[in-house]
Amino acid sequence: MEGGRRLAEESLRESEERYQLLLDGIRTYAVFMMDPFGQILSWNAGAEIIKGYKADEIIGHNFSCFFSPDDIERGRPEEVLRMTVASGRHEEQGMRVRKDGSRFLANITLTALRGPMGNLKGFSEFSHDLTESKESGIRYRGLLEAAPDAMVVVDQGGKIVLLNLQAEKQFGYYRDELVGQQVTNIIPEGFAERLIADGTRTAAEALSQQIGTGIELIGLRKDGSEFPVEIMLSPLENAEGVQVTAAIRNISVRKAAEEHLVQMEARYRGLLEAAPDAMVVVNHMGKIVLLNVGAEKQFGYHRDELLGQKVTDIIPEGFEERLLADGTKTAADALAQKIGTGIELSGRRKDGSEFPIEIMLSPLENVDGILVTAAIRDISERKEAEAHLVETVGELKRSNDELQQFANVASHDLQEPLRMVASYTQLLAKRYEGRLDSDADEFIGYAVDGCNRMQGLIEDLLTFSRVGANPKALSEISSEASLNESLINLGVTVKESGAVVTYDPLPTVTIDDTQLALVFQNLIGNAIKYRGIEAPRVHVSAKGNGVHGWIFSVRDNGMGIDAQYFERIFVLFQRLHGRNEFKGTGIGLAICKKIVERWGGRIWVESKPEIGSTFYFSLPES
Repeated sequence: MEGGRRLAEESLRESEERYQLLLDGIRTYAVFMMDPFGQILSWNAGAEIIKGYKADEIIGHNFSCFFSPDDIERGRPEEVLRMTVASGRHEEQGMRVRKDGSRFLANITLTALRGPMGNLKGFSEFSHDLTESKESGIRYRGLLEAAPDAMVVVDQGGKIVLLNLQAEKQFGYYRDELVGQQVTNIIPEGFAERLIADGTRTAAEALSQQIGTGIELIGLRKDGSEFPVEIMLSPLENAEGVQVTAAIRNISVRKAAEEHLVQMEARYRGLLEAAPDAMVVVNHMGKIVLLNVGAEKQFGYHRDELLGQKVTDIIPEGFEERLLADGTKTAADALAQKIGTGIELSGRRKDGSEFPIEIMLSPLENVDGILVTAAIRDISERKEAEAHLVETVGELKRSNDELQQFANVASHDLQEPLRMVASYTQLLAKRYEGRLDSDADEFIGYAVDGCNRMQGLIEDLLTFSRVGANPKALSEISSEASLNESLINLGVTVKESGAVVTYDPLPTVTIDDTQLALVFQNLIGNAIKYRGIEAPRVHVSAKGNGVHGWIFSVRDNGMGIDAQYFERIFVLFQRLHGRNEFKGTGIGLAICKKIVERWGGRIWVESKPEIGSTFYFSLPES
């Protein structure tokens, strides 16, 4: 038992001696340990050189002796220890005092040392005299700290002699954990091999060869995790020999982006093949670098016949001109301008035949520069349909012109003999009524009634055909004025029926006032015609429909309409009652529907039998 303890004590003493030898070997940095109250416990040769105290002179004293009297008076030493305990680590550049009283600028790093249970065991200080270095040395260290990448300086033995804050963050170590350690602790493979490629080269030769070249290796963090790095090596000659400055960049994001790009390119190729249109990718020289099976079918080539060929082989004119509109635009500018616009050109098949196409252009940026993706659609059928539509529109125009001519004929040539027949029939009725037998009187009555109905039908047909013909210039009008005009036209009917027509304030609209009055006249006239037992009551109102327009309503207390006839009543010549019950031609609501729809609105009805009906029609504000 006693022998085991002695062996442990000897092992511990040897370990402490080796540790002290390591510390003493670092002569350009002061490294020492303190207890939780700042009493110095250990001292290295670098501390003796920088601060001027021998170990037996300083061990057991408080580290506050390195501060100026002013700093001690304002409690700066205690403040530094508090900040170190709070954060675990404290760095600063500040003035310190040597044994001889002289002051110097130091770069100081203090670390709080804790036991396994988290209790504070003491502190370590790692400091360097910035004033003892040459001006270039100061600038060099300043550059290291300011560098955005991790910076590590390695000696000829592969040991780390200097590093910056970014290196600590990147690898997860504190500075004093890495200084003096082998660089293979953080870059396990490839670093040393790239410095000296073989035994015949000196380190300086190997280093000079690597200047300016990026080396991709794997970095190892303190927690054991690995990550990809890119290293740039540069030699640095100083009094201690040739050292290596390594700028180390974490390229995890770049690697992930490259992998994502590879995946995206694979997906992109898949999308090209799945596209229903011909897809052709062209480089900045106008050569085809990629195409899909749709392009093969559309242009009649095999894929290998088009790859590497000029796009002008299949699109002879207009493609390149639309990319570069003039010499002042770059290809990227021209491409960006064309995104989302369809360009109509002509394609040329392998057999020489040409066909109309529409092209959509989009830029695609990759490692080879900006490429152009062209989606090419054969629009032969569309062009044929457009030509057919033009022809159909022409035929419709001719047909409408003929109908208009018929309306004019009906207005004059047909009505004139009809009026003559009606006049002479009425004359017969007056002259011979009661002088012939009863059958003759009845037959003459049928003839007169037929002539009157024929005249009414022709007049309603003319009204229907004239809706939209020779349109008036639209102007802003009061819909209330149009309603009053319709009531004047219905004056006799309103008076005879005892009807009461009321209305709310109505809006101003931009529309044909005559035709709006005709709509009101037909709707109010129907409400009076198809009245119930009580005297007709009609109410007109309007409200905004939420999309810059109006919905008008004409509500009555009449007979009502069964829901199954809601659509039928707006069809030309459709009547729900016999001629003996109600006069009319069945054209009035069809006229209303044609007028409202011509203005971009619609008309509909809500009704219940024996209760009444409400006719609605919508109109745009302008």
